[in-house]
Amino acid sequence: MPTIRLPDTNEVTVRRLWPTDMTLYREHLLRLDPISRHSRFGGGVSDAYIDDYVHTSLRLDTLIYGAFSGSKVVAAGELRILFGAWPPTAETAFSVEEPYQDHGLGDLLLTKIITAARNRGIVTLSMQCLSHNQRMRHLAQKHRAELKTTDGETEARLEPAAFNPLSYMEEWMNEADSTLSRMLLWKPSGLN
Repeated sequence: MPTIRLPDTNEVTVRRLWPTDMTLYREHLLRLDPISRHSRFGGGVSDAYIDDYVHTSLRLDTLIYGAFSGSKVVAAGELRILFGAWPPTAETAFSVEEPYQDHGLGDLLLTKIITAARNRGIVTLSMQCLSHNQRMRHLAQKHRAELKTTDGETEARLEPAAFNPLSYMEEWMNEADSTLSRMLLWKPSGLN
């Protein structure tokens, strides 16, 4: 499982979220400061909106990766496949809590998202952000995205490389590592 050591010695690990993690994902989105929440959703949204959003987040067309500090999700990246689009297309979005920004979590999450998109045959991956969101624009440019700005919004378009055995192996090894790590941390109810 990929990890990043932050300057305050907190270790952050990244893994795919499962249905049992949706409460942690919801808590993460609710902890976003007003600026980060506005950046993530393209405007101000209520706690009730976030509840509804999380309730519908884990679908067959969506993969969510979370960055964990201990047992808390502190950052997340989503891949939403647009079924029926041709050529195969997906969208991605990110959220990072303020104390964890500028430490490479967005880059690590986007790298995982790109690998997942490759392995699912996605030809075009797009990200939307507000034009003044310099972090997202920088992240997109770092991954060689084409940026187009209109009416205060920027769309970044990436073209992931075609899948290959190594990209499959990379995703599979990360999934296996995170599953094993979760099993080792699991404690049956009633045991101390």
